[in-house]
Amino acid sequence: MRRGRIPDFEQVTLADGRMFLMQPVLRGMCKYESIKDGTLDLADFALMNDAIAVETENAWRAREAFEKTRGQ
Repeated sequence: MRRGRIPDFEQVTLADGRMFLMQPVLRGMCKYESIKDGTLDLADFALMNDAIAVETENAWRAREAFEKTRGQ
């Protein structure tokens, strides 16, 4: 996936890779209790994080395409 760099922007994240688990919770894809009670496994979290990354990338690409057509 292609990612643009934003000058003077440093992303903040949780320590120890916990953002991998919390990102789907923050996006409403699952509940925090599903982490605690073992309802979901790492494969579930991997798939949800992949889906989030694809959605983010597609939004970025759409925004870039829109900006290009707007500038013409």
